[in-house]
Amino acid sequence: MSLLNFFVLQRAEIVERTLEHLWLVFAAMTIAVLIGLPLGIALVRRHVLRRWVLGAANVVQTVPSLALFGFLLPVPLLGGIGANTAIVALTLYALLPILRNTYTGISGVDPAVVESARAMGMTPRQTLWQVELPLSMGVILAGVRVSTVICIGVATVAAAIGAGGLGVFIFRGVAMVSNPVILAGAIPAAALAVAADLLLGLLERRLTPQQAPRE
Repeated sequence: MSLLNFFVLQRAEIVERTLEHLWLVFAAMTIAVLIGLPLGIALVRRHVLRRWVLGAANVVQTVPSLALFGFLLPVPLLGGIGANTAIVALTLYALLPILRNTYTGISGVDPAVVESARAMGMTPRQTLWQVELPLSMGVILAGVRVSTVICIGVATVAAAIGAGGLGVFIFRGVAMVSNPVILAGAIPAAALAVAADLLLGLLERRLTPQQAPRE
């Protein structure tokens, strides 16, 4: 069976698996942003935490994805067969770029700008929300962009623990030694990654402060 015919015949399941894939990525990225952004800000304020938190996030990145899914299976509440374990694993993989870029973006804001805001009577909270975060948003979004692409790719492994997604076709195709079945999962996953990268890249450019031209 040709690839085109397979896509036509299996279009309903392809759409279903794509939606499952999107849900896994969306849930994981939402949690990763909610955890990574405040934690990245805390790393700027508390340098003692930086080494340990970034070190732990780096260690997670070195663990093979299938192994991490396996490690989480027996963990109470977080583990087990299904989407919950996949979302936890994807969240862990997504944290490092968000943490690192949040820290880099905020710590890279010109100290003179921060001092000017404080001299105008802004509180630390106001300085963070009105000065530091807007100026570093482009860098932070670059981290979210990288994390999203990583999540889309790693989410294909989630099928190994019954979480669904486009990886179902990839594992099925490997078992059947069928290229059309493998590509039915690989092509949509690649398309999602490219689309997410382009859209977030556009948003990143829009939110990156433009430097004034030098005379």
